[in-house]
Amino acid sequence: MLRTPVSERRLDILEWLKEPARHFPTQRHGDPVEDGVPADVIATKLGVRRQVADTHLALLADIGLLRAKRIRRRTYYRRDEMRIAEVARMFDKGW
Repeated sequence: MLRTPVSERRLDILEWLKEPARHFPTQRHGDPVEDGVPADVIATKLGVRRQVADTHLALLADIGLLRAKRIRRRTYYRRDEMRIAEVARMFDKGW
């Protein structure tokens, strides 16, 4: 995780997913808080192609900050609050 470069876009994604109902439009399938937000919607908000957003989302999921869930043919992403809190505690302790 420490070798992962910090990116404004990744920080934006994490911030937006903290309150998904506030930052994203209503969804046809899935609850934005319980299930997450689809990758294509996040890409649109970022103003990038879907492939670029997928790269950011996959990295955040790989290091455990996001959880991915398939609903129908789409992947939805939401924050893993427990993991984020765990990482924050490690840094607070001077890791």
